[in-house]
Amino acid sequence: MPTEPESPQPKSKTLKRVLLGGLAVVAVVALTGGGYWALTCPCDGTPGFVLTGEVHDELVTDWTFANDVDLCQVQISIGIRPHSVNLNCMATPAGDLYLSCSFGERKYWCPKVGPEEPARLRLDGVVYPVVLNRIMDPATLDAAWMARLTKLQDPAVQARQPGGGGSPPALDSQRPESWWTFHVRSAPTA
Repeated sequence: MPTEPESPQPKSKTLKRVLLGGLAVVAVVALTGGGYWALTCPCDGTPGFVLTGEVHDELVTDWTFANDVDLCQVQISIGIRPHSVNLNCMATPAGDLYLSCSFGERKYWCPKVGPEEPARLRLDGVVYPVVLNRIMDPATLDAAWMARLTKLQDPAVQARQPGGGGSPPALDSQRPESWWTFHVRSAPTA
């Protein structure tokens, strides 16, 4: 006696459940990974999203304390989304703060910084509302470059450099033409 072929419906339901389960796993992994990235990065060379931390609402006129911080992070808005990166920042003896950006024209974020660009700067977990301006004046570029070289003499700062640091640059190193810097001005929200 011939048997009737099995109905394709049970296999179809099983396949649908497997596909939906797989999609749910992918969604959970993507949301978890995205949430982790949004809350913890920028990480090394990976850009991040929003800089979190205690917000400092008072005006900062002397940024020399930034030279004691081995890693600075800046957040700008690109379109409607925040974009944050790790970078060097350095203060001059007069207390002016600058951000360092090697090969600025090649970086995603540098060319997007306009005049009087609102930003957020995080130093040791504290977030400072700031305004950024690209520096083009050679004398000011040289002063910021010297502040950078001086700060890089600190072994803790040098260790955070790409490739794990190595020897600090000589204090008489010439500023490359491809090096960009941005002046940082405090812009308290209160």
